[in-house]
Amino acid sequence: MALAKNPILAGFYPDPSICAVGHDFYLVNSTFSYFPGIPVWHSRDLAHWEQIGNVMERESQLPLYGCGHSEGLFAPSIRYDEGTFYVACTNVSGGGSFIVTAADPAGPWSEPYYLEGAAGIDPSLFFDDDGSCYYIGTHPNPEGCRYDGDWYLWIQELDLKTMRLIGKAKDVWHGAMRRVVWPEGPHLYKKNGYYYILYAEGGTESHHAVAVCRSRSILGPYENNPCNPILTHRHLGQSYPIQCVGHGDLVETPSGEWYMVLLATRPLEGCTTLGRETFLARVVWENDWPVVNPGVGRLTSEVRTGLAVWEMEKAEFDGRKCYRFGEMKRLDAAFLFLRNPDRSKYRLCSGEGLRLAYGGCLLTRKASPVYLGLRQRHHCFRAEAVLDLPVSDGETGIALLQNNEYHLRLALIRPKGTEEIVLRVYLCEKGIDHLLAKESVSVNQTDHRAAVRLTLEVRGIAAAVEAYGGCGEAAVLREVDIRSLSTETAGGFAGCTVGLYAAGGCETDPDIIYRSFLYDAEQWNTIK
Repeated sequence: MALAKNPILAGFYPDPSICAVGHDFYLVNSTFSYFPGIPVWHSRDLAHWEQIGNVMERESQLPLYGCGHSEGLFAPSIRYDEGTFYVACTNVSGGGSFIVTAADPAGPWSEPYYLEGAAGIDPSLFFDDDGSCYYIGTHPNPEGCRYDGDWYLWIQELDLKTMRLIGKAKDVWHGAMRRVVWPEGPHLYKKNGYYYILYAEGGTESHHAVAVCRSRSILGPYENNPCNPILTHRHLGQSYPIQCVGHGDLVETPSGEWYMVLLATRPLEGCTTLGRETFLARVVWENDWPVVNPGVGRLTSEVRTGLAVWEMEKAEFDGRKCYRFGEMKRLDAAFLFLRNPDRSKYRLCSGEGLRLAYGGCLLTRKASPVYLGLRQRHHCFRAEAVLDLPVSDGETGIALLQNNEYHLRLALIRPKGTEEIVLRVYLCEKGIDHLLAKESVSVNQTDHRAAVRLTLEVRGIAAAVEAYGGCGEAAVLREVDIRSLSTETAGGFAGCTVGLYAAGGCETDPDIIYRSFLYDAEQWNTIK
């Protein structure tokens, strides 16, 4: 049987939602201001996952202009019914709650059907036995919020032919605790004649929890589970290695076993740089209530599923991957842009590499810089880029990005009127750049094939930088404190990404050419 190791999706993969179609499982996550939006994952054993695409791949589907780093797409849900996949989500930066559909979860997905009257966030769909469909979401207390987080879960019928809410919306649940805050991320299920709402409460930080209620009627009244919350880590103390547990979704296997996917964080020294990650837990039913990890009552490092090990067609990401851009016909689905990218500034050239254009905005702007990143998926890793010698006084290099106000930049420039290549290392905090180092990089200017190897090493909350130009010397900076790139300092909902960028200079400057980009955690991940 397959052994799932938690987290099953490491790094910035929050707000998981899952559905089963026969022996196949499909999972989606939030992406906020990143593009493309909502990764789609496939598995057959709940332990091994491959990304098969992204839901929101077209600019027409996903307007993100000017949105904050933790705005954009919130908490999608994925469901399947009668040959069609449905993803419901909210773009808090434009359009509100919507539904997209597809016959194949790998895409393409439809244009969004925006739902009139669907106030609030975190939509999910439920298909009842009689063929009717219901929408469940969360919105502020209609009588006025008495305190921050005074929200309600609400349900309304949805006409799938017109993609319109019909009938009357009904507030069905406020929360399990007194003066509960942020009841959110609700999902509906039906089992043994009961309708269940599984949801999160307490906010998505240290007081996060999973709770459940049930009713004989879909519109209520709902009764509280006397054992709520059914899962939380808030009682385990701030030093416990897994924190912020919540936002779950249930799935049943063909053999009748139940599991939950949910989010949690793994802070180091009180600092969370990886963001909220996807975990797996086992669920059993007792007295018609779900019990999570019975006998343990918390998340475990491993979960033995009752499913045969899935031999994946494509090798899963094992902690080390090198992208050789000159050999690629299209970018891997794991790559991310910030907000809506100007595609003309990114070009894959066969036999050459990835061309990034100068002239774009700096990473400190709340805009769409020329930036191509991957999620940071390990506490310890090395990112290495090989690029041709820059010929612009604009910046190019590697960035470790929490948001536009908090990031680390390894910036290579060639000052105007010189043949010198300079490495500048900036730590941006509160939107202010702090120059940590400025070093010349020794390169062979006569070799037309000359390139610079730029390396970022991250070990927990410390980083190191190296730039090597092939002349026997390297510009090196050790022990950069990056705790400010944590959500505890920077705020927001996103984890760090690491990637390549080009900023400043002139649009007439020659493109910078990246030959390869390596993400390597195999030898560096010494922290669990």
